[in-house]
Amino acid sequence: MTSVLYDAQGPRAKRRNILYTAVFLVAFAALVWWVISSLNDKDQLAWEKWKPFFGSTEAWSTYLWPGLQNTLKAAALSMIVALPLGAVFGIARLSDHAWIRVPAATVVEFFRAIPVLMLMIFGLALFSKYTSVPTDDRYLYAVVTGLILYNSSVLAEIVRAGILSLPKGQSEAAMAIGLRKNQVMRFILLPQAVTAMLPAIVSQLVVIVKDTAIGGAVLAFPELLAAVSPMSSYYGANTIASFTVVALIYIVINFALTSFASWLEGRLRRGKKSTGVVLPPASVAGTESTGAGGGTGSLL
Repeated sequence: MTSVLYDAQGPRAKRRNILYTAVFLVAFAALVWWVISSLNDKDQLAWEKWKPFFGSTEAWSTYLWPGLQNTLKAAALSMIVALPLGAVFGIARLSDHAWIRVPAATVVEFFRAIPVLMLMIFGLALFSKYTSVPTDDRYLYAVVTGLILYNSSVLAEIVRAGILSLPKGQSEAAMAIGLRKNQVMRFILLPQAVTAMLPAIVSQLVVIVKDTAIGGAVLAFPELLAAVSPMSSYYGANTIASFTVVALIYIVINFALTSFASWLEGRLRRGKKSTGVVLPPASVAGTESTGAGGGTGSLL
């Protein structure tokens, strides 16, 4: 049996794939065993090193929870601004007017080419020298500014590519019935492109959540990852255990974000499939009876 993309595997190919799978599983199990054994030999799996995260609330209330709040705050503010800003610049790059298209392309390419860390550093310098923002808030503003400038430019390219991926017949048919270009964009192209763009948009949102750690590592922004150092230095928590717990928290946040996006994408696809027009039985019966009468009404 053949498929459109590849031929069905024969007996030898199936045996070879089973062998490769078994070898990979054995190698992976050996790697996991080696890591666990190495940690155990250095007493890294002792309960005393993990107890601060399970037997006491000080590690969570003093370090992890405030850091998690700052991470979520910076990520949420960046998402709220970067998503519509990226959509505006992405649509502007498709404009027929050069005075709109060229400046939008310049801004997008400029900020997309600069590392997000440099944008955060410039933002901190800007808020420190030229504004009256309180000192405690400057780090948050700098991190959010860098994330917005960089990720909005990336999201603009995602929006532009999603719209261009649609068949040209969509816009041509809409213009043929008298719709203006902005109406074609709002009512025809964007609703269809959202579903195609959603996986890439969610991937960029996950990047926003993770890039908040850059501000903690360089700008002393008190986010989640930055809580590992004071927990190890002052609270006495184990470094490996601290990084493991923080990594699990990041995994939970990003998994929840991707799961919600998958649910939303499935809902949008089901909604589009259910928009077809179905004729009621009475109309079908009337058409058939007209045709049976032998007249030309069925052809008109």
